[in-house]
Amino acid sequence: MVHDSALARGESDFAVDRLRRQFGRPVFLVHRLDRATSGCLLLAFDRDTASALGRQLMAGTVDKRYWAVCRGWPAEDTFEVDHPLDGGPGKPEKKSAVTRFRVLARAECDWPCTGFDTSRYALLEAQPLTGRFRQIRRHLKHASHHLIGDTSHGDGRHNRAFRMIGVHRMLLHARALRFEHPRDDRTLVVEAPPDGAFDRALGPFGPGPWSPTPRAAP
Repeated sequence: MVHDSALARGESDFAVDRLRRQFGRPVFLVHRLDRATSGCLLLAFDRDTASALGRQLMAGTVDKRYWAVCRGWPAEDTFEVDHPLDGGPGKPEKKSAVTRFRVLARAECDWPCTGFDTSRYALLEAQPLTGRFRQIRRHLKHASHHLIGDTSHGDGRHNRAFRMIGVHRMLLHARALRFEHPRDDRTLVVEAPPDGAFDRALGPFGPGPWSPTPRAAP
C-alpha cells in the first residue's frame, strides 16, 4: 500500500516509508494509487511543494492518464462517464465524478464467454477529471465495461480467464502525469511504462505504442 490509512487493516509495509528510508529525508504524498494499480506516484520532499501540487490537483490542472483493459468493445472510440460517486467506506455523500475514455486497441480472444464462442476486450486510455474513490474502476462498471482483474467492481468470469493465461493482477496502470513544477512553472511529464503481467495482458492487442520495449541483455 502507498500509505497508512483506515483501509490498511494491520498492514505495516508502505511505499512512502520505503521512500523515506531510501532518500533519508521526509517525503510527502501528493498523488497516490490503489495498491493493485501500478504506475506513477507523485511525492514531494517538503510540505510547501506538496501543498502547491495538491492545489493543482484540486484545481484539476494535473493531467492524469491511465491504461486500462476492460471487457467488451465500447461502441464509440471516445466516451465519457459522468456519474457521481461516494467517497468510499464511511463517506456516503456522492460528489460529481467525470472520466474520459479513449479506445487505444481492441482484441478478440478465442476463449468462450456467456453465449459467445470468443471474448472481446479493449485497451483504454482513461483520463479522470476528478479524483473520487476508485473512480476509474467504478465508472467502468457503470459503463458495463468492467476492468479486468478488479475483484471488487469487475466481472469474475473474465478475471478468471486472464488468470488462466498467467495474469493475476488488476489491469489498471497510471501511465503518465503532466503538471507544472511549483517552483519555476516548467511543464513536467512523468511516464511509467508497464511491465510484467501487464505486458503479457497487452499481447492480444498486437503491436502499437503499448508494446513492451525490448530490454537489453544483462
